[in-house]
Amino acid sequence: MSDDSRRSGAGTAAVIPAAGRGVRLGPGAPKALRALNGTPMLIHAVRAMAASRAVSLVVVVAPPDGAAEVKSLLDTHSLPERTDFLVVPGGDTRQESVKLGLDVLPPGIDIVLVHDAARPLVPVDTVDAVIEAVRDGAPAVVPALPLADTVKEVEPRTGGSPEPVVATPERGRLRAVQTPQGFDRDTLLRAHETVRNGVTDDASMVEQLGEPVVVVPGHEEAFKVTRPLDLVLAEAVLARRRANDGF
Repeated sequence: MSDDSRRSGAGTAAVIPAAGRGVRLGPGAPKALRALNGTPMLIHAVRAMAASRAVSLVVVVAPPDGAAEVKSLLDTHSLPERTDFLVVPGGDTRQESVKLGLDVLPPGIDIVLVHDAARPLVPVDTVDAVIEAVRDGAPAVVPALPLADTVKEVEPRTGGSPEPVVATPERGRLRAVQTPQGFDRDTLLRAHETVRNGVTDDASMVEQLGEPVVVVPGHEEAFKVTRPLDLVLAEAVLARRRANDGF
């Protein structure tokens, strides 16, 4: 690889929190280590981040007691030589795990991607679009898709009881958010140091700082593998890629 291409990626790192158990996929290995076409989902996700020539470092945040296993996985699978990889033990929550990943980033990283290990098939064009938007000055960027379904806000009920509808948000103003989410490093660090209440994604933390968050187009193949049916869909996507691309 040329010095120019190495310099062009020197400022971007990806953090992949992979410490969750994935209970909705049923008992067994942590979700990130479940096989997809014979390869752990985590490896697919790492390769998806490393596919971007802008990404010079991928940090995988492993289950607290599984860092050695994850390190062994990375060592035994083919990964791009131009990218560096680190594995660190995670925390009890996703927020804690992301912060532990941020803590090991070296100097010179000014753009940070945070990517779900359970989104193994995100295309490189989506990764690059997020990075480019941060480079253009956005402190936080999320890929997202318009919703295909009408959404109802309800008053939650337990035990399967019918739930009263409270409102019907205007669908045209709603987006389903994906990852990788991209951030100015200093902004993301400030968010993790100041926002403590439970949030579902890092962009929400930046929103609570009062900083702007922008959306770029996501991709239908960047879906989250959460339920068994998602595994079936992911296998179908991989089969189509093999047929189209010959791998």
